[in-house]
Amino acid sequence: MIPLFFIALCLSLDAFAVSVSSGISIRDLRFFHALRASFCFGLFQFIMPLAGWYMGDAFAARFETYTHWIAFALLAFIGGKMILGSLRRGKGSVAGHAENTGDIRSLITLFILSVATSIDALATGVSLNIMGLGVWLSAAIIGGVTFFVCLFGFEFGRRIGTALEKWAQIAGGFVLIGIGIRILIQG
Repeated sequence: MIPLFFIALCLSLDAFAVSVSSGISIRDLRFFHALRASFCFGLFQFIMPLAGWYMGDAFAARFETYTHWIAFALLAFIGGKMILGSLRRGKGSVAGHAENTGDIRSLITLFILSVATSIDALATGVSLNIMGLGVWLSAAIIGGVTFFVCLFGFEFGRRIGTALEKWAQIAGGFVLIGIGIRILIQG
């Protein structure tokens, strides 16, 4: 059970980084938004291992060669959107508008980030089968750990974000792009 907890913790790190980044860069982030985002990140971390488990080794192995490119593209898109939204805000855009800034208050952005940060859990589902671990309990632990790690990440980001207000959203965009590049390199 301890190795499964560490697997869950490692899988949750990308979502944690997004949570911290959002907590830093979104000045008026409400608890509801953090709770909803944490739930979505946890839900996708729960669903992806199940999908990997049931897709089987052959199909997942073919799909796995492209997952790092998909995750990179999604994270780079959202990160770039955050950076551009922040730069435009200084030129007369509406501050705090979720659709323009690429933040997690937008359901579309939240969905894209949830998929992008959990795509590595797809291959983990295949690995769980090989390791002989039950998929439902494993997926529940992965999803639950991700949920709580992300809640902590939002609060942590919110607390340090007040000191970094001016550049926080630009930094958050670069964090997302950096996560995407790391996934691309590791892929």
